[in-house]
Amino acid sequence: MASPEPKGLVPFTRESLELMKQHIAKKHNEEQREDLKPNTDLEVGKELPFVYGNLPQGMMSEPLEDVDPYYKNKNTFIVLNKKRTIFRFSATWCTFSPFSLTRRTTIKILVHPFFRLFILISVLIDCIFMPMTELPKWGPALQNTLLGIYTFEILIKLISRGIWVEPFYFFGDPWNWLDFSVTLFEHVTRYLPLNFIPIFRITRNLRILKIIPLNQGLKSFVGILTHCLKKLTGVIILTLFFLSVFSLIGMGLFMGNLKHKCLRWPQENETVTLHNRTENPYYIRETENFYYLEGEIYALLCGNRTDAGQCPEGYVCVKAGTNPDYGFTNFDSFGWALLALFRLMTQDYPEALYHQILYASGKVYMIFFVVISFWFAFYIASLFLGILAMSCEEEKQKAAEKAEKTEPQFQQTLKELQEGDKAAETKTTQIEMKKRSPTSMITSFNMLDDSTATVRHEEELKKSRKRRPLCLYRFAKTLLIWNCSPCWLKLKEFIHMIIMDPFTDLVLTICIILNVCFLALECYPMSEETTSVLSIGNLIFIGIFTAEMILKIIAMHPYGYFQVGWNIFDSLIVFHGLAELYLANVPGMAFLKIFRVLRIFKLGKYWPTFRILMLILSNSLVALKGLVLLLFTFMFFSAVVGLKLFGRSYKECVCNIDKDCQLPHWHMHDFFHSFLNVLRILCGEWIETLWDCLKVAGQFGCLPFYMMVILIGNLLIIYLFLALVSSFSSYKAPTTEENGEEQNLQRAMARIKKGINYVFPKISCKKQNISKETMDNVNNVYVRENISDPTLSDLSNTQDFFKDKEKSSGTEKNTMTENESQSLIPSPSVSETVPIASGESDIENLDNKEIQSKSGDGSSKEKVKQSSSSECSTVDIAISEEETICEHEKPKQLKNGYRRRSSPGQISGESKKGRIWQNIRKTCRKIVENGCFKCFIGLVTLLSTGALAFEDIYIDQRKTIKILLEYADMIFTYIFILEMLLKWMAYGFKAYFTDSWYKLDFMVVIVFCLSLIGKSREEFKPLISVKFLRALRVLSQFERMKVVVRALIKTTLPALNVFLVCLMIWLAFSIIGVYLFAGTFYECIDPTSGERFPISEVMNKSQCESLVFNESMQWENAKLNFDNVGNGFLSLLQVATFNGWITIMNSAVDSTGVNKQPNFEDNIYMSCYFISFIVIGLFLPLSMLIGVIIANFNKHKIKQGGSNIFITVKQKRQYHALRGLLHEDSQKIIRRPRNKFQRFMFDLVTSQVFNVFIMVLICFQAMTIMIQSDEQSSEMDTALYWITLFLVMVYTGECVLKLISFRCNYFTMGWNIFDFMVVIFSITGLFLPLMVGYYLVPPSVVQLILLSRIIHILRPGKGPKVFRDLLLPLMLSFPALLNISILIFLVMFIYAIFGMYNFAYVKKEFGINDVANFETFGSSMLCLFQVTIFAGWDGMLNAIFNSKWSDCDPDKINPGTQVRGDCGNPFVGIIYFVSYIFISWMIIVNMYIIAVMEFLNIASKKKAKTLSEDDFKKFFQVWKRFDPDRTQYIDSSKLSDLAAALDPPLFMAKPNKGQLVAMDLPMAAGDRIHCLDILLALTKRVMGTDVRMEKVISEMESGFALANPFKIMYEPITTTLKRKQEAVSATIIQRAYKNYRLRRNDKNTSDIHMIDDDKEVQATTENAYFDKAEEKLTIQSQI
Repeated sequence: MASPEPKGLVPFTRESLELMKQHIAKKHNEEQREDLKPNTDLEVGKELPFVYGNLPQGMMSEPLEDVDPYYKNKNTFIVLNKKRTIFRFSATWCTFSPFSLTRRTTIKILVHPFFRLFILISVLIDCIFMPMTELPKWGPALQNTLLGIYTFEILIKLISRGIWVEPFYFFGDPWNWLDFSVTLFEHVTRYLPLNFIPIFRITRNLRILKIIPLNQGLKSFVGILTHCLKKLTGVIILTLFFLSVFSLIGMGLFMGNLKHKCLRWPQENETVTLHNRTENPYYIRETENFYYLEGEIYALLCGNRTDAGQCPEGYVCVKAGTNPDYGFTNFDSFGWALLALFRLMTQDYPEALYHQILYASGKVYMIFFVVISFWFAFYIASLFLGILAMSCEEEKQKAAEKAEKTEPQFQQTLKELQEGDKAAETKTTQIEMKKRSPTSMITSFNMLDDSTATVRHEEELKKSRKRRPLCLYRFAKTLLIWNCSPCWLKLKEFIHMIIMDPFTDLVLTICIILNVCFLALECYPMSEETTSVLSIGNLIFIGIFTAEMILKIIAMHPYGYFQVGWNIFDSLIVFHGLAELYLANVPGMAFLKIFRVLRIFKLGKYWPTFRILMLILSNSLVALKGLVLLLFTFMFFSAVVGLKLFGRSYKECVCNIDKDCQLPHWHMHDFFHSFLNVLRILCGEWIETLWDCLKVAGQFGCLPFYMMVILIGNLLIIYLFLALVSSFSSYKAPTTEENGEEQNLQRAMARIKKGINYVFPKISCKKQNISKETMDNVNNVYVRENISDPTLSDLSNTQDFFKDKEKSSGTEKNTMTENESQSLIPSPSVSETVPIASGESDIENLDNKEIQSKSGDGSSKEKVKQSSSSECSTVDIAISEEETICEHEKPKQLKNGYRRRSSPGQISGESKKGRIWQNIRKTCRKIVENGCFKCFIGLVTLLSTGALAFEDIYIDQRKTIKILLEYADMIFTYIFILEMLLKWMAYGFKAYFTDSWYKLDFMVVIVFCLSLIGKSREEFKPLISVKFLRALRVLSQFERMKVVVRALIKTTLPALNVFLVCLMIWLAFSIIGVYLFAGTFYECIDPTSGERFPISEVMNKSQCESLVFNESMQWENAKLNFDNVGNGFLSLLQVATFNGWITIMNSAVDSTGVNKQPNFEDNIYMSCYFISFIVIGLFLPLSMLIGVIIANFNKHKIKQGGSNIFITVKQKRQYHALRGLLHEDSQKIIRRPRNKFQRFMFDLVTSQVFNVFIMVLICFQAMTIMIQSDEQSSEMDTALYWITLFLVMVYTGECVLKLISFRCNYFTMGWNIFDFMVVIFSITGLFLPLMVGYYLVPPSVVQLILLSRIIHILRPGKGPKVFRDLLLPLMLSFPALLNISILIFLVMFIYAIFGMYNFAYVKKEFGINDVANFETFGSSMLCLFQVTIFAGWDGMLNAIFNSKWSDCDPDKINPGTQVRGDCGNPFVGIIYFVSYIFISWMIIVNMYIIAVMEFLNIASKKKAKTLSEDDFKKFFQVWKRFDPDRTQYIDSSKLSDLAAALDPPLFMAKPNKGQLVAMDLPMAAGDRIHCLDILLALTKRVMGTDVRMEKVISEMESGFALANPFKIMYEPITTTLKRKQEAVSATIIQRAYKNYRLRRNDKNTSDIHMIDDDKEVQATTENAYFDKAEEKLTIQSQI
């Protein structure tokens, strides 16, 4: 078939250049605006689209006219290489002419594909040698060669592109600037010894970034991320603002406190009054005089508050020594405080800083850290995630729009190209199909069905067939398709029937599961019997899998077998197993055992969820391969830069960080360690390595390097993560089976069920009663359905009523009804309309049409009523239709309903006993549904829950409180039992126990009873520990809790299948860890120093046990290890949460073998195992899980009409009010006073200059705090005091001026009240120290009070608009976030109580100390807060692991209580922390989803051409300024200013008069325009002529009519367009008449003028005429 001719490709000649210059000159004279934009498909570096046809040989590497219309008049031309890559050059003469032979030659070199490949290879070679600390002998020669290559490349680019800074010139590309600068610096450093300067040492390393412009994918992602950075500008500014403010607060609260230490006090002066002053005569700086806890390297911190850390006996708390962590952790200056706050924001080792501050300042300051570490960190992370998610969605939409736009163009060309190929292929396929046997045809069709599931797969199959050589096809057909003889075909059919049988697949699935179990049984130590059993099992499974492969090959023949991907995977597993058996005795081949874990993934063949997720993942990674490569390039670049900057310093100054002068595990002396250090920084663990870097290299290089890695690296990682999450958010759970294996499993299970149903009646000897029992079961089910939903029979007759009610209630009511129908139980408003015997959860079945049709029948009603119970029963009673109607008719309808249903099911009329029982149940129902009763139960629930917080370790010492709590428990128990009995009587047993929330209440009542039983008898005392479950009752008592729990179930429960996939990946890594590290974490510890013996003294376990002085010490194992799969899971969880993972990784790196003493970094490359787990086992599964949760969130959000699923119906009503409040300043408009003095003051305080002056003072006051430092001079203190006094006076004067101006209206504005309180507290803070002393009221208090005014920057309408836009999404999602926060607090409360019952007496070491422990409720909540943010839970778990006699004392006496011992329970501790981590993670993930989705919701509304109520409010706010008298009209002359003063999207920038005239607005008398007409015209301009426009206009008109009932009707006399035409016409007529009169006067005076004068007048009139004509044309063009 002939290829298409080139379309639009014309050689670039001199005539082309001249024509282009003419077009440019013409365009310059016309000065017309162009709306053209560059075509994204024709950008530089992209391939020329195929619609332009094939590229002839003569046009390759030759100048061509630009095909992009945008560049037609830009003096450019393009050049295409063999790969159709577009290169664009400037046609102007800067170095050489475009037609110069030299320039054409350099262009041909530049565009040639091999030139770019050659440069890329040179850069990669350079990158290989950059990390080397010592180059080979030929290394300098290689560097000189590479430098010559780079210089040659620059010369080629300079000649071909020209020297200029505009686009398409050499210096117009930033990447060329980078190349030129690096090459120039490299030339300079070759001849000048400047390597001692750090910046010159890393200049050459910038060459690594040259990879980016050489790869178009990397370059495009850099452009995308640069665009994201522009959007993140506001977020970065806001983050710096908050960080600065919190840093200043931290300086005011904690400056100098971290220097407080416990100092030894001399014994001879014990009677001297001790005080905490630096002038103490016994002030000693030596560190040995400080008090140290066991195993700590820093002295114990202390404080002066009662809740701060206290010194032991013989020590006094003084301010001495240096700050902790080499002196780098402190709040003594603004810089270090800013670093500490940045550390808290990034959640890096925050628990250490918490404990230091709480020891030195007091536990009350935990509030500060809760605000910073939870809310502030969450808010900033949500901002970054939201902006990046918006950018990611924009890129997806651009790609989709581009695909839709280009698809029609390519379809036609592809159709032309494929017509000939299709005919030939069809003919070949028909010939081959005729030659095949029936069996092979069936197999081929099955394969075809699998391969042609989508159009893409079909096209790939065709391409693969086209590319396959004919000889290979014949070879495969001859040797791989076995159709030898009829006997063989029969055998193949028989084996095919067996191997494809459903039970065969079921057996194979069971074998795979058993094999996984066998793999998980590997552990250390393991007995010989277990080892032999596992070995035999391995042989059996290998035999089974081998037999499966052989039989399938026979049944499908090799050609068909290897066409299926899963069969190839199975064959690889079989070959691996056989190879492992063959090489079992070969040394060094034990690593093959690791690959057994691949058998776990054989389950994916029968698991559709796994296949779908892997398909999405593979497609996403292929699409994001450029971003992944960019991330790796950045990590490599950072590692090389760190090596060059700090490698030498780590070696020379290692003694500063290690007393033995040995390099630690984490350093940057070599490339591998530098790369690991960069990876650790990107994982969020950077502060400890930063301390080491600051100690060896100083602040100048370390801080910028670490900030660069943290900020840029996290930007890349977050964008990659969001892109993966976005791809997984389109996940849909498989509903039908997609291949034969899954169908076979379903068939096998169906056959088994059928066999059980057939055999079971025979065994039970009830065969003769099957038909009767079946009919009874059917009737029972029918009756049960009608009893569980008794209102359906009546609701079927009242459908019209509900429809009318729904229509009248509007969208909000529909959303509520839908929410209630999907919930666990309906809301109280619905449950109140049901009668006594109805269950609250029965409303869920309203949508079941089948049941409704049955219950609508009259006979069905009779059956229901006949099946009712007797008068004294508590079984549910059927409902009459009147009882389901509105509330005010309930008493009357209830009476009729009971009278109606009492007759059919009774023997002879109602008895007196039955009526009494019905009245009792009716009374109980009224009680339990009464609002006061519900409030009382809610209050009792809160009291019973709060009482648990008092049962700490000091409860035995507080006898009165203990007695009160015992009586309170009894009262609470009786109240809840009474409530349960009332509900039983009101609703019946069945309705009560079919409701999920009532089941929870019943469980809580059982818990109350068990706790009372535990207190009554000693043997039941352990039952008291279940009291913590009492707090669960709070869930069922408050609607907010119910809504959040329902929403969490909806979003997370459907993701259980995906969670199992993630668990399977973790299982594989855990088994690999067992194979690699089982039994290798043991070590021999020196009991005197607590450190590990060096390998030179102890090499193995036997030598450790033979030590004389080590008889009492065992060969100890690490607390977290990989000795079995369970421990492996726990270790991987710590790695996944980045808590304690450094210790685990160091143990793995130091491991040498089983029963061998570890050696420092003897197995350094084992760190690759943890790197692969972080990427494959954490990053990818996390993106899968969160993506699926988002998919469920969006699905249920759409079901509820787009409203948030985490808020109640009442909160949904408040949503719009909150939105309006945030869009405008809430200050009240105050009229200008009439008094001249007051009017002057009013104008002063409301002027913009005055507000700017106050803001400058606020910022100045913040700067005065920034310059402060600890132990500053007395002169500085005096200056700061007078500055503070001056500011207080100025703020007081501002307050007085506003009081004079605003009078009583001053206190009607919240911001004024806030400023007034700041002034009052500031004055109090200045004078109070004079009375009570500076010890109680430090000077920093006044400064912090004054600093609080800086919040004015965030004030709506006053501060920057970007801040309001960033605060808006978080404020709108605040109700949902508040609901989830309440649930988090409840979960923390429950776990805190459980921790107090189980871990209160655990030995204080590792993560449990005087601040963080489980002794009291406050300390327990502090521990749980740390676990919530995944900080420090590994240390607490290590303390709980102390259960052996060598680690704890089980008989230790605890003062004040009868409990003995300080040992922990490892099993309970693991369940405790793991369960809490998963629950809190699930809740926090949904919090982030809510915040980010609010960002996307606002962005989507902005992109959609719609206007919200807020836009209309802003319009009328601006209108008030132009219409102060509220006449609803403005003069037409003000229209332009009004349009320019509006906010987007109604905003129209000046000049806008032409656009406004074109709107053709109606005008009333006096050239006035009505506000509604202007608003409608602007709305139409924004939304266009859409279908929604008519609806919006009608709503606006009706809403305006309701808001303005006294509007004066008018008849428009003209429009703006007609008035403009009239004005233009009048002007033309006037000028024509003026010219006519001028000519008439000239004619009358022509006789007395000279001839020359006559000519001059004539010329004047002609010029006037032309001026008139030109002016006329100008006016017409304006119209």
